Amino acid sequence: MTCMLQKCRTLTLSLNHFRTNPVHYQWRILHNGPDTIDELLDRHVVKKEKSYDDDENELLTQQRLTSTRREALSLYRDIFRATRYFMWVDSKGMLWRDILRENARKEFEESRFEKDPEVITQLLIGGHDAVESALDKLVEKQKQQVAKERGDQDGH
Repeated sequence: MTCMLQKCRTLTLSLNHFRTNPVHYQWRILHNGPDTIDELLDRHVVKKEKSYDDDENELLTQQRLTSTRREALSLYRDIFRATRYFMWVDSKGMLWRDILRENARKEFEESRFEKDPEVITQLLIGGHDAVESALDKLVEKQKQQVAKERGDQDGH
């Protein structure tokens, strides 16, 4: 609970800092996963290795699955954290937060039984890119809104 509260505070402080000083903003707030796509691919893509006996092979397979599961769960949590900031309603009166969460749940359920490591990695990378893109657009709109408000205040 305190870890989650600390992450929320960090995000809030970073967003406030961004409003005053956009040059020093970094996106490593929501997720402390792999730094690059290469690291993500290295972690998840099955590689041809030395021949091991069945027990060691099973252990390696289990570790890869655990890593993939952990990365998917982390992405799902990132999506839920990011959707907190989408508090406006669409034309039907539904909150965008709820729409985004529902769509994320549907996407994860559709991919739940995927076994191909390359497909899983592509889905994870696409998910991370989508979250980052959505947050980038949100921050850009907030910057425009702040600039507009400052312009209105200067004009009056």
